[in-house]
Amino acid sequence: MAIHFSNVCIVGAGAIGGWMGARLAKAACNVSVLARGATLTALQQGGLRLGTEQFPVIASNSAAELGLQDLVVIAVKAPALQVAAQQIGPLIGPDTVVLTAMNGVPWWFFQGFGGALAGTRLGSIDASGAISNAIAGANVMGCVVHASCSVDAPGAIRHHFGNGLIIGEPDGRISDRAAALAELLVRAGFAATVSPQIQKDIWYKLWGNMTVNPISALTGATTDLILGDELVRDFVSSVMLEAKEIGARIGLPIDQQPSDRHQVTLKLGAFKTSMLQDVEAGRALELDALVTVVTELGQLTGVQTPFTDALLGLSRLQARIRGLY
Repeated sequence: MAIHFSNVCIVGAGAIGGWMGARLAKAACNVSVLARGATLTALQQGGLRLGTEQFPVIASNSAAELGLQDLVVIAVKAPALQVAAQQIGPLIGPDTVVLTAMNGVPWWFFQGFGGALAGTRLGSIDASGAISNAIAGANVMGCVVHASCSVDAPGAIRHHFGNGLIIGEPDGRISDRAAALAELLVRAGFAATVSPQIQKDIWYKLWGNMTVNPISALTGATTDLILGDELVRDFVSSVMLEAKEIGARIGLPIDQQPSDRHQVTLKLGAFKTSMLQDVEAGRALELDALVTVVTELGQLTGVQTPFTDALLGLSRLQARIRGLY
């Protein structure tokens, strides 16, 4: 039986969610958005804007009003996930794919993977189990986004660079639904691929942004300035080496050195990380999914993480002082 993703709901129409929603609307999907506040008003009045293009969408603050979906794209910031998970039940049926297009380590990370840690619930991500109880594991598909977007105004998205989406089943199967979803995403204009181990792609992306994100939030610096300072770059490398050792112990080895990854980041030029954008907008910071979880994994695997601990302590303190954590 052919798998179709006709009805798509975006949960979190910020920079990435809005970009994905607009592209999927252009690919003739029926796109709805679960939103609130100024974003809800903007979407109801003028649809979703990507650059100069405009796409009508159905927008509501009620999942029950939007109804059952073929595909639900969760693109909220990690701190907002627990509340969102409690609200999206009416969108999800037994065959609905819930695609998690989020930064950091997701709540389902050790589903179908992890050796001795398989099935472990990460306290820094889902302490009470509320997220995993609200979203059945069978519905989940992972997604790693390699793109930079920003929000010009509620419902108005600007795409800067990058076009990559890596999707994959938590248990590594190359399933029919993953293949069908990748086909849709390619048709919508994304450079989409299916991964045989999406956790590895998640961990590799985390390896690059678990440092520059919080350091940019602390300093206000763009990535070129962060990596252009020798002392800061050495500190970043030390944090990355801790994460690399954790990855090796959970079955996610990285065959690069921090200096290799720095070169990749530097090629992107001077850009503001998503966490710096959040600081400037007064939004809660995704520290737990990017940094706290690494310290937790260090404890689980017996890896000492003094540099990661220092980064977490400083960035968490600054976020608390600003009311963003």
